[in-house]
Amino acid sequence: MRAVLCVLAFSIVPSIRVAAADASPGDGPVPVVLMSIDGLKPDYVLEADKHGLKIPHLRRLVHDGAYASGVAGVVPTVTYPAHTTMVTGVSPARHGILNNGPFDPLGRNLSGWYWYAEDIRVPTLWDAAAEAGMVTTSVDWPVTVGARITYNIVQYWRAATPDDHKILRALTTPGLLGEAERAVGPYPTGNDYTVAADRRRAAFSVFLLETKKPRLHLCYFSGLDTEQHRSGPYSAQAFAALEQIDELVGQVRAAAERAGGGRAVLCVVSDHGFARADKDIHLNAALAAAGLMALDAPARVRSWQASAWMAGGSAAIMLEDPHDQRTIAAVREILDSLRAGPEPALQRVLAEPDPAALGGFPGASFVVSAQPGYRFGSNLVGPVVLSGKAGGTHGYLPELAEMNASFFLVGPGVPPGYALDRIDMRDIAPTLAARLGVPLADAEGKDVLRGTPAPTSEPRASGAGEHPSRTLKRELQPGAP
Repeated sequence: MRAVLCVLAFSIVPSIRVAAADASPGDGPVPVVLMSIDGLKPDYVLEADKHGLKIPHLRRLVHDGAYASGVAGVVPTVTYPAHTTMVTGVSPARHGILNNGPFDPLGRNLSGWYWYAEDIRVPTLWDAAAEAGMVTTSVDWPVTVGARITYNIVQYWRAATPDDHKILRALTTPGLLGEAERAVGPYPTGNDYTVAADRRRAAFSVFLLETKKPRLHLCYFSGLDTEQHRSGPYSAQAFAALEQIDELVGQVRAAAERAGGGRAVLCVVSDHGFARADKDIHLNAALAAAGLMALDAPARVRSWQASAWMAGGSAAIMLEDPHDQRTIAAVREILDSLRAGPEPALQRVLAEPDPAALGGFPGASFVVSAQPGYRFGSNLVGPVVLSGKAGGTHGYLPELAEMNASFFLVGPGVPPGYALDRIDMRDIAPTLAARLGVPLADAEGKDVLRGTPAPTSEPRASGAGEHPSRTLKRELQPGAP
């Protein structure tokens, strides 16, 4: 789903090397911003010239700070599990956000998602910041309903009608939405994840940074993800969306630097990459045809022995009785048939996967990953494999290179132009915790900058003149080709 741009509030604690090295007497707190750009592929930025992309603010991050060649995602590579890993430093099997929505084979949750922070089983960055007495803010970060965030505009929708705005107002920090709307205009309503909605949300991030002066701020942009689902990765439409979002990166970075007296830590991340797909695999149609699901109507399940929990390019097969050998054998026969033939639809089938090793889908009897070009669909009847609308998807196992996510980090103590190899998504939270100067004891990852040499000089503020790179100078000049 969404990619991640991060600006976090920076904590100055003498025991933390980066804070001690970069704080001068009289310096104020440095904001840390975590920004997610849903679906941002790392090569969009690292190979911007190749793609003809005009994204000066994102490219400046490469010059000014540290960046990874890619980020190995979680299982599954979808928005809500990934965003929760980025703020906890642990895998979905531990933090409890296992997919975008809970497993619901009978459809009783009415397509609800994992919106609620109480479902997160381990401490988050905002919890650690709160324990340290820091002010925190958030605009539309996933899984934040009820989160321990000082000023919190939550991510939530239901009916995609104007009433969603009333629900959002009720779930957001009391009075905050009205205060911000009076200052910057209306907030997007319902499940609106277009670039235009990103632009509106960016204004709310700027407002919170400038008026609430948080130490940690989280924000989320999803217009790129929406466009890539529609037209696919590397499409002209996707590139146009990213160029518009690049402007928002600059706006939020500038606001954070104003709030921090010219200094801020900005971490821009994404939750997953993207791959093209034009064929759909309807696993539940196969399970129903085999008698493993009973239907009351074409779109309604009455009972089930086995059910597929879809996540784009991967799926978990859940069994009502995980020890039922007849059901296990029947499911295995279906999966074997989808791996056979000259054009197999499945790339991998993991039987009784170890959730600790896989990091996701605990309790699944099988985890399957589709071949590139295929994705999982939700039909309960009809053909199992169908040609579908060409577009983009994600959710495949993270070993697929196309699923690599992004990581860029700038700010005090971050060496400029520092290239990292592929990192683990679990490294993001402990890296940011170190910039904040707070502990995150449960994290499974590491601070990717620990042990790096301190920079000899800090990059100039993002609004201070032209960038020294010739390519970036050319991009920043009005009317440049």
